[in-house]
Amino acid sequence: MSDLSQVRIPSMRDRVSNAEWQTRVDLAACYRLVHHYRMDDLVYNHISARVPGEEGHFLINAYGMTYDEITASSLVKIDFDGSVVQDSGTGYGINHAGFVIHSAVHRGRPDVACVIHTHTPAGMAVSAMECGLLPLTQNAMFFSGVGYHDYEGPAVELEEQKRLVKDLGSHVAMILRNHGLLAVGATIPEAFITMYWLDRACQAQVHAMNTKLRMPEPETVRLTNERYKPGQRRKIGELEWAGLLRLLERRYPGFRD
Repeated sequence: MSDLSQVRIPSMRDRVSNAEWQTRVDLAACYRLVHHYRMDDLVYNHISARVPGEEGHFLINAYGMTYDEITASSLVKIDFDGSVVQDSGTGYGINHAGFVIHSAVHRGRPDVACVIHTHTPAGMAVSAMECGLLPLTQNAMFFSGVGYHDYEGPAVELEEQKRLVKDLGSHVAMILRNHGLLAVGATIPEAFITMYWLDRACQAQVHAMNTKLRMPEPETVRLTNERYKPGQRRKIGELEWAGLLRLLERRYPGFRD
């Protein structure tokens, strides 16, 4: 295992396609944003992105780096079987649970370009509630439904993959019971915004559980969700991403390295 203070990670900029480099930059940005909004969990959890033009390959973090250390060049390229296609040069490997969860989703959902898994306090709290996610707030009403996957222990067994994919179904988010949250997107910005809203909805629900709940009318929930659907507004992440990248340039420069 490497001491990163002594490691100079070689740039991947001229060793990959332009499309892959842009994906690497956006994925590194996503890691930094998850850190900024306090959705990370030390060196654990994982965010992955499908490599454009390379069937069966995706990028994931080197296991041992904190999210605010992740750069475009430090990401590891692996295949759906967990084999390393392109190392990061950090000396770190990958999180096996990350491979199990993310390869399952990327293989089972070809429409998904990015997968985010978190262990936030609010997400874990809601994952332990029998009621699951309630449509208490506008953030929660964004979701017409979420998947639920029962806890089977740390996700290290390949046999669990088919159940993960089945429980996710066609949803953009899933609550991993007694565990945490998972969000997916057709783009990296879309997946990040989806996770941001999901976690905010969980935060609000946890706070609201301390008092008598006022539930909105079912028709109001339906209409609110309808207004978030494609064609009703900009694509998720399209408006927010440029501003979020500017935030990173001010607060966490270096993610593009």
